[in-house]
Amino acid sequence: MTAFASRRVRRPVTPFNNPVSLIGCFFPLLLLFMILSACDGEPESHAGTPPLRFTAIPDQNSTELQEKFQPLAAYLSEQLGRIVTYVPARDYQASVEMFRNGDVHLAWFGGFTGVQAREAVAGAMAIAQGATDPHYFTYFIAHKDAGIEPSSKFPQDIASLRFTFGSPSSTSGRLMPEYFIRHHTGKTPLDYFDHPVGFSGSHDKTAELVGSGQYQVGAINYKVYERRVLEGSTDPERVQVVWKTPPYADYNWTVHPHVETLFGRGFIQRLQSVLVDIDDPKLLAALPRERLIVAKNQDFDGIRDVAKILNMIR
Repeated sequence: MTAFASRRVRRPVTPFNNPVSLIGCFFPLLLLFMILSACDGEPESHAGTPPLRFTAIPDQNSTELQEKFQPLAAYLSEQLGRIVTYVPARDYQASVEMFRNGDVHLAWFGGFTGVQAREAVAGAMAIAQGATDPHYFTYFIAHKDAGIEPSSKFPQDIASLRFTFGSPSSTSGRLMPEYFIRHHTGKTPLDYFDHPVGFSGSHDKTAELVGSGQYQVGAINYKVYERRVLEGSTDPERVQVVWKTPPYADYNWTVHPHVETLFGRGFIQRLQSVLVDIDDPKLLAALPRERLIVAKNQDFDGIRDVAKILNMIR
């Protein structure tokens, strides 16, 4: 064997003939491709953060609420750039518990349930309300055979009649009606009425129970009563308004403070702006409201004071 034949030819090392260098060269490009593929066409929620979940007190039939809130959820998803989902609540207190536990980040509460939620979660904020919500009121309705004449004064002659509230935690269906009963009679409902008072569970059910005659008188959200009359599900000749309460503050959107951690600083202000800017009647019909305005916790101090008077919060 010649010296030439035994000599090894040493080629210069380049990224293209060194496997380790080749991987190092293309790895950054591969990583960038994987990131872009994961983010392509997906909302922010799919990039590692959870969806924004919201609920609402079930003051109407639950099936109707599910149908009405889906378009609103889709709109919020589009405006906020992340998935937003509606989570139905079993009852009023369930909505408060979901908010307390952080299972939902946003809720359409009544005045009282909003107070309960904000008392339970430090830093929770009321951020929006309907334009009519600072001046809300309750209707006392009566079956046509109850013999109660409509009046601008509290109906003092209902003590012997069968009376029902709505949900035990409803502002317009229980809290404020009970307050006005105590104010005008000097007695609790338990002491004032001859028969045990009922709790229908929702405003729609209150209208149905009074309409059937099972209860002769009931307290109902004025918007629900007017909606039912308009759609023909309640006959105002059979179930008539006999008294309208003085005004009080009621419904509101309340947000959990944890959203600033989940979705970034400034998210609450952004969410508030999106809600207040809604001008589509089909979206607002879920509430139902004609428009939303800014709200703050202090707007509901009166509700909080009444709840303390009635020993419903400490």
